[in-house]
Amino acid sequence: MLMDYFETYKDLPEDARGCVVVIGNFDGVHLGHQALLEHARTVAEKLGKKVGVLTFEPHPRQLFHANEPFWRITPHALKIERLKQCGADIVFSLPFDWDFASQPPKDFVQQILVDGLAASHVVIGHDFRFGQLRKGGAETIQAAGLSLSVIEEVIGDETAGEISSSHARKRLQDGQMEEAAAILGWSWEIRGEIIHGDQRGRKLGYPTANMQLGDVIHPAYGVYACRTRLMGEDRWYDGVANIGIRPMFEVEAALLETHIFDFDRDIYGQTLCVQPVKRLRGEAKFGSLEKLVEQMKKDCIAAREVLA
Repeated sequence: MLMDYFETYKDLPEDARGCVVVIGNFDGVHLGHQALLEHARTVAEKLGKKVGVLTFEPHPRQLFHANEPFWRITPHALKIERLKQCGADIVFSLPFDWDFASQPPKDFVQQILVDGLAASHVVIGHDFRFGQLRKGGAETIQAAGLSLSVIEEVIGDETAGEISSSHARKRLQDGQMEEAAAILGWSWEIRGEIIHGDQRGRKLGYPTANMQLGDVIHPAYGVYACRTRLMGEDRWYDGVANIGIRPMFEVEAALLETHIFDFDRDIYGQTLCVQPVKRLRGEAKFGSLEKLVEQMKKDCIAAREVLA
């Protein structure tokens, strides 16, 4: 499916205006976000319109809490990809700065939704607020004469529990990958360029593809059964990954180091997608390299069993 992408709401081509517009931050594009998109698709089909997503970059939390540690579930590119996969025809990703954050709610509605996007219908979640001091809400949109749908909270199953970005972050930070996937409705992944490491894994018989974690949320440090693929390719490979600082070698910055099973290619410089499926154990410091290698062998066996 092709999707149009804009970083402005001004001077849009005519075929980008008049959408059913879904508004939100969409970090994680979880089941609650997907419910908004599904409703928007239903309305759009009745009206003969496209589904447009209105979102913001950087995430407002990065502006308001700039000193907080990495916490984002979906970096920008992955968020846009997930929105496309969940049915967006057009994404309007507007720059979010202090001027934007401080605009009166009525200006947001008039200038962006009415004049800029010419929204045929608007879809928001029950807790969506906007504009200066978050004073804007459903009532502000309706007061401008726009047709509006407000989607109530989505309730997850026993595994998922609360469906929210904050709850998904907590699950990831605790290393509870299955529970996080139940909230998101998809298997969370980390993407990054494969960089040269110290070659210790290769010398020990377990070569790894090494990546920096970047600005994505850091899952609980430890060893994970994982699936991985190279960007641009469809095939997924099983493997085992260490996320953390490797206590034995005192690495300064946390890394993602993935040993891919039954794989022997030079892939330095390529982008790798890694889906941590299940946390096998926490990081540990071993008394000798021999004991480390013995544990790595056990980790590989455990990972193969999980992924079988």
